[in-house]
Order: sequence, then structure tokens, then C-alpha cells
Amino acid sequence: MSNVALPSIIQGGMGIGVSNWRLARAVSRRGHLGVVSGTAIDSLFARRLQDGDPGGDLRRALAAFPLPEVAAEALRRYFIPGGRPSGTPYRMLTMYRQGASRAREQVNMLASFAEVWLAREGHTGPIGINLLTKVQLPNLAALYGAMLAGVNYVLMGAGIPREIPGVLDALARHARTSLRLDVEGLAPGQTVETVLDPAEHWNGAAPPEVTRPAFLPIISSESLATMLKRKASGAVDGFVVEGPTAGGHNAPPRGKPQLNERGEPIYGERDVADLAAMRELGLPFWLAGGTGSPEALRAAREAGAAGIQVGTLFAYAKESGLTAEYKQSVLEHAARGEVDVVTDPRASPTGYPFKVVRWPADPVTAAPERERVCDLGYLRAAYVRPDGKLGYRCAAEPVKAYVEKGGTEADTAGRRCLCNAPMANIGHAQVRSEGRVEQPLLTSGDDLVGIGDFLRGRTSYSADDVVDYLEGRQSAVG
Repeated sequence: MSNVALPSIIQGGMGIGVSNWRLARAVSRRGHLGVVSGTAIDSLFARRLQDGDPGGDLRRALAAFPLPEVAAEALRRYFIPGGRPSGTPYRMLTMYRQGASRAREQVNMLASFAEVWLAREGHTGPIGINLLTKVQLPNLAALYGAMLAGVNYVLMGAGIPREIPGVLDALARHARTSLRLDVEGLAPGQTVETVLDPAEHWNGAAPPEVTRPAFLPIISSESLATMLKRKASGAVDGFVVEGPTAGGHNAPPRGKPQLNERGEPIYGERDVADLAAMRELGLPFWLAGGTGSPEALRAAREAGAAGIQVGTLFAYAKESGLTAEYKQSVLEHAARGEVDVVTDPRASPTGYPFKVVRWPADPVTAAPERERVCDLGYLRAAYVRPDGKLGYRCAAEPVKAYVEKGGTEADTAGRRCLCNAPMANIGHAQVRSEGRVEQPLLTSGDDLVGIGDFLRGRTSYSADDVVDYLEGRQSAVG
């Protein structure tokens, strides 16, 4: 990265489909780092095709995929001309398991390829992909598909992505690679891996040349940054230093857990990264969490950072994947000071604290309690069954099923489905029995509470407006 101009603004890789190709492309065309979300991109891809692929964007990207028979099979299985009839459930992909079939890997490769390809179309700016370390099983195929499309950066948080640099090195050579899978109940010394061998997909044909993208772990402490620089499986190219005010999943507080009067985790001085120590590492870094202002950008640079990562402002821009209905509703209430962001220590099945947006028009408040269903399964944890085989469980799945798999009923309390709800956030909610649909669960950083200062009467704005504001090119008046 030493010979490449570093972006001063990284657009956050948010949620399932919030940071979509349209948003990433808009930011990248301005010379900053646009980032697509790779989380559950395969299921989102299948649902977009079933909704008729309005505008033909996905089909245009599929025509560029270097394995045309894979693209043709995806269209045959999932594309519905004109879109599925209203009230019809989406056809589901099989849930990812260790040792997934070649066909299942290919859908994932194809989906991440299409998202990155569309984000890069028509310009030469940089594009990144954001993946969650915790969501282990789909990551190898998603990374390979993104690299086939020419992704420039890979960003990963929600865990310790120590093995990813070596994975990127291998995939750049189209070589077999693996990740150690976290499995509960393994015997001492026993390991389980998830594997991707690109050669299995090319059937003897010569794959195209790909470039190894830069790797930016998303970390919360200088100690983790130091460990990754020294002990990762390959080169780390920089860091995103994310504080607890950022949206989505947060790192838990260091030390003994304590909650405030609202039931939120209490963060203290130990949870603030030492920027002097970050500078001493000699790698570029960007600050994230509460950084959505030109003042924060200036302060970050003065502290030695290359710039900032901004999520919340971009999440509500016209180009983002959030539905227009939810964007307008939240922004209208935010302009009146009627939104709240709560750090919920129980919502996520991962055990990480998770930011939840609450506002008066939240449709969840008027909806009946959700019947627990686990049919996407991205946050399932692997465990060893009594017969020695691998099983999968999620604390947000039906309680009886979770307990039968060896989980505790107490661990299910307060858990929310962070696979299905984010699909509803972006207009792809699954249809359930009797016509019920999955309800949304919005997440944002704490910046959302003060977004009225940016809006100044507006209830919509573009990614260009955000970039202009952060660059100090114009005031927050639209």
C-alpha cells in the first residue's frame, strides 16, 4: 500500500445489503473507499433474482463471471422474470455447513463477484468488501468471488481474523486454502477446518489472473493490532480502529462486565485504543465510531490516522440498501430528536453487544412476537454432537431445538434473529405462514441520535452530500 494513495474516508460495510454496490460505487467515484457488505450476500443474491432483477444489473454482472455455466445455473434456479408473485415465500439456499458442496460454494462466489463487479463498474476508484470473522463458513468462497471481480480491500471484524492474510495470499495464486473452524466441545488437540480449493471449480481450465487485495482488520484495541501485525498468517496492510459508539456488533467491554441503568454495557478508558501505540506500529489506520463529521476527520488526521470510517451517515443515504420507507421514517423522527440507539447485550446470538435503533414508528412495536425460525443460519455455532459428528445451533433458534442440541434455555433469552431481520431492513423479508412477513431490526451508530445537526430539515440526501460534508466542501444544509 506504500505506493497507493490512501483513502481519507472509508464507507462502512454495513449489515446485510445496506452497504450495497450502488452506495459503494457512489463513494468510490468520489475517490474514497466504497465498501460492499459480503454478509449473507449469497441469500440476498438469490432473493434479488427471485424478485426479477429490476434493471438487469445482476444479469449484466453474471455475464462477466468467468465460469459461464455457473452463472447459467444460478439463473435457471433462482431468476423469476417479472419477480415472484406477491405473498410468495422466497426459495431458500441450503444452510452452510462444513464441507459444503461445490455448487453451494459457487453460488456464494457468484454472489460476491456480482456485488463487487457492479460496485467497480464504470470507474477506477477502490472497492472493498466487509465480512464478519464470526461468520466463518461462507467466507472463503465469498473472498474468492470478490477477488475474481477485482476487489481492492478486504475488511473484517467481529472476531480475530488472524488467518485471513494467508488465505488471501493463497487465493491470489488460486491455491487450496483453509480456515480453522470454531467448534464447541472438541477434544484437546482436535481441529476442524473449512476448505476451499479453487482448482475444483475450473475443471482444468486456466483461471484468470487476480490480485491480492489489501487487508484491513477492524479492531478495538492496540493490543489486538499488535498481535495481528506480528502473528497473522500474512501481511496486514492497516487497521480500522472501531470504538463502542459504532453501529452493528461492538467488542465487549474489557474487564468485568457492568451494565448501566438502561441495561447497556459500560465502556471505560480501557476500551479506548491507544493511538500513540497505533502510530508506533507503522501501518495506516482509520478511526471509526462517532467519526461522521469534518471535525472528526481533521482530529483523526491530527492524531496520525489516515482518515475515518463512517457508517451511519452513509446508511441513510439514497443509495444505501435500507428501504426508502425505513430511511424516511427514521430520518423524520431523528430530525425531531425522536430516535434512540440502545446497545443491547442480549440481542445478538454471537454474544457480542449489538446496537438497536428504536423510534416511535418502528413496525416491530406493533407486530406480534416473532415465531422463532432459523432457516438462514449464518450465525449458527458448530458443536460436537454426542455421536461425534458436527451439529449447528443458534441461541435465536426455537428454544426447544436449541436445548435439545445441548444449549441452555437461559442463553436464548432476549436473542433476536440477525439473519432474517436484516433481510427485512432492505426489502427482502421472508413470507411466513398466513401471510406474515419477517420484521426489521435496524442498527446504527450512536451518531444517529444527533443526525439532525447534519439533516437541518432534510429527510433525504445522497452519498455525494455525505462526502461533501465530510470533506468540508459544503455545510450540512442540502
